[in-house]
Amino acid sequence: MPRNQFQRMVFAFITVVITVHAYVFFSLYVVHGNMFMQLTGENSVIAAINKMGGVPVFGKPVPIWAVVLIEFALAYLLENLVGSPLSFKLACKNFKITETHPVLFETAVICATVGIMCPAMSFIAAFLYYNYQSGFNMWTLLADWLKLICFNFPFAFFTQLFFIQPLVRTVFKFLFAKDIKTRNSAETTQAAA
Repeated sequence: MPRNQFQRMVFAFITVVITVHAYVFFSLYVVHGNMFMQLTGENSVIAAINKMGGVPVFGKPVPIWAVVLIEFALAYLLENLVGSPLSFKLACKNFKITETHPVLFETAVICATVGIMCPAMSFIAAFLYYNYQSGFNMWTLLADWLKLICFNFPFAFFTQLFFIQPLVRTVFKFLFAKDIKTRNSAETTQAAA
């Protein structure tokens, strides 16, 4: 879909904006929600987070909007530097882009991206949200990381494959409709010649 660096950065930006909001919600409500409510005695997750003064990041309470910004910055950087380039190379290693149906190739890229980004972002989350008040233990960090991968991977795979990436591609096609139309007409002209 994206053909140049600017388009790749816009594509990654749209993807990360949607993904970070989905994962922050998933993490706070689904993975940690019951624990937050039990710790505070509140009946809703948002009330529990507010009673705690925010989400613990490096052992200090941080508002949810700051958590979203922190995760967005880290995910956008990781996606542009590692996720997108490496997932494309992995897909190209297994499929020839010129001989593979575009849907199959895009699916391979999505699967490779999830395989790269999920463990990386889960490690970052395990490190950020580690319970630093009780001291630091590398084995506990690794156990938390593996637990987060087990929670996040199925969610990441299915949301990226069936919801987030189709939505991102639709928004991208809308934003770059003129460029896509020009490119398609140029390719049609070249094929006819």
